[in-house]
Amino acid sequence: MSDQPLPRPIRGLILDMDGVLWRQNEAIGDLPGIFSSIQARRWRVTLATNNATLSVAQYLDKLAGFGVHLEAEQIVNSSLAAANYLKRQYPQGGTVYVIGEEGLLATLREHGFQHGEQDVLAVVVGMNRQLHFNQLSRATLLLRSGVAFVGTNADRTFPVPEGLIPGVGATLAALEVASGVHPRVVGKPEPEMYLVAIERMGCAPAETLVIGDRLETDILGAQQLGMQTALVLSGVTSPEAASRWTPPPDFIAPSLTDLIKML
Repeated sequence: MSDQPLPRPIRGLILDMDGVLWRQNEAIGDLPGIFSSIQARRWRVTLATNNATLSVAQYLDKLAGFGVHLEAEQIVNSSLAAANYLKRQYPQGGTVYVIGEEGLLATLREHGFQHGEQDVLAVVVGMNRQLHFNQLSRATLLLRSGVAFVGTNADRTFPVPEGLIPGVGATLAALEVASGVHPRVVGKPEPEMYLVAIERMGCAPAETLVIGDRLETDILGAQQLGMQTALVLSGVTSPEAASRWTPPPDFIAPSLTDLIKML
């Protein structure tokens, strides 16, 4: 853990959600107090998550349930990144085969893409906690027929209060092995969500601090863009894994609460 001053001044924060703000439906720390501290420092803030199970509106509702009230522009998730990517590839919209939950389905519909099994443009895969073998089979057949393969993220695991369960990366791996097709992943560590966040906040990468719990997504993506980084150990990363990461995060703290005090 570092107690050194910030290497560069900051104007904006990009926070991951799962493992940073909560584990499933269990808050990590006093979230209203944390966001009050952020507001008192006049830092702009955006939440950016690889989790595509909820829409932006649903994330706002979840935050409100924890006593935190933000605007829609302060939420960026991988379902939005996937929809933006598909819109660039297929401006007219169309049918996609979706393995995912309602948050992903709703976001895709808002951008002109509906779930279906005929005349499919792409297989789109997000977190699905009701995953069925038939879905894997249909997706594999579509991928083998030549349709595009899009993953919301490649997180191998997903944090819940009991520990870690399979994440989207596990589903992508199964489909890749079965189809021989490599997915185009749009979530972190890919830059799209970070670029949307800093544009909305009006901040340069160097004056933005990214806070996450996962080295290979949150921290790697931020480091590739020249952002400042802070790792919290309240999610999936152990202190031992953090100590081996090169270059190391600018800050390492047990939780977001501890990090905000440190800053």
